[in-house]
Amino acid sequence: MAYVFYESGLSINVMYTVDDPRKRAVGFKLSDGMEVPAELSSQLRFARQKSTLAGTIRGSYFDIKNEY
Repeated sequence: MAYVFYESGLSINVMYTVDDPRKRAVGFKLSDGMEVPAELSSQLRFARQKSTLAGTIRGSYFDIKNEY
């Protein structure tokens, strides 16, 4: 798993396995109170989830279907 954190509150994580290229996905998470970036709002839907430890989490993910 690889993570990228931005000052704006956006985090991106890439989940993958070396053995099976079909098991790969990308996730986007927004900090509580952060608006959806304009670049992502037309392409992804962000769901809300409540967590006792993290508060409200807004995130979206998609599977990578091709080999890169």
